[in-house]
Amino acid sequence: MLVGIWKRGAQAGLKTAWTLGKIIFPITFILTILQFTPVLPWVTELIAPFMRLIGLPGEAAIPLVLGNALNLYAGIAGILSLELTVKEVFILAVMLSFSHNIFIETGVALRVGVKLWVVLVVRFGLAIISAVLINWLWKGGSETAQYGVIQATTAVPEGWGEIVLLALQKAAIGVFQLALIVIPLMIVIQFLREKGYMQKLSDRMGPLTRVLGVQPNASSTLVAGLVIGLAYGAGVMIQAVQEDGVSKKDATLVFIFLVACHAIVEDTLIFIPLGIPILPLLLIRLITAFVLTIAVAYVWRRAERTQQKEVTQ
Repeated sequence: MLVGIWKRGAQAGLKTAWTLGKIIFPITFILTILQFTPVLPWVTELIAPFMRLIGLPGEAAIPLVLGNALNLYAGIAGILSLELTVKEVFILAVMLSFSHNIFIETGVALRVGVKLWVVLVVRFGLAIISAVLINWLWKGGSETAQYGVIQATTAVPEGWGEIVLLALQKAAIGVFQLALIVIPLMIVIQFLREKGYMQKLSDRMGPLTRVLGVQPNASSTLVAGLVIGLAYGAGVMIQAVQEDGVSKKDATLVFIFLVACHAIVEDTLIFIPLGIPILPLLLIRLITAFVLTIAVAYVWRRAERTQQKEVTQ
């Protein structure tokens, strides 16, 4: 019995790892190469004037571009290379919390069934609005940020041969790390599902799903995204949509919630070495996630009721 569960879980994990690997490998490969071309510097220079509108210096575009093109770690490395105030670093941290790893995580969202315009509007919209509000409301934080022990130094490859090898290495490591997380996770999920524990978890998550306006069968998607993030939790999300009958509406609402509040532990603690207040960052993510998701669910229900009345009439 347990062998059968392990086998089915491993097969689901391998299938998911293959599906996501086809997204992660080429994107990581291409973006790593672009780091060593004039493309990313050109994008950075292009958005520099916009940065001043949200209270950031032009060079702050560097970590934003790196964080969105690659991941949070790349964005933090970009922050560490600049001399910024605590307020400026906090604005960047909040923006990157909402909008990072945009290509891979957008690919994941599309696989789950969320529309592209929803992904882009929510992620970039939250990042920009939060930056404007923080810059407007917070009058302090003018002291220079004191970074921790993290160093942003990395070896620069020489020549296109080394650049391509580095890109292949990063892409392969990305897929390997994904498989190391996704395959065991899918085995555990398969065990929980077949033993009935997943249903119990769904029942426990009932109050949260009701508040967010989604069905209980979306609970496994919520848990996966909250704990391990959009990219690594995608395996559970995809399986939930395919096997648990999660509707596109619920998948979209859950994604909106998780955009603001995914990988809640890791993506918050990662900013500690930057010398910024962590609790406000966590609260901003949690409050935004609940308020935005509840508001969208309310508007969606109203639209459905109006549509039903029109059909009836």
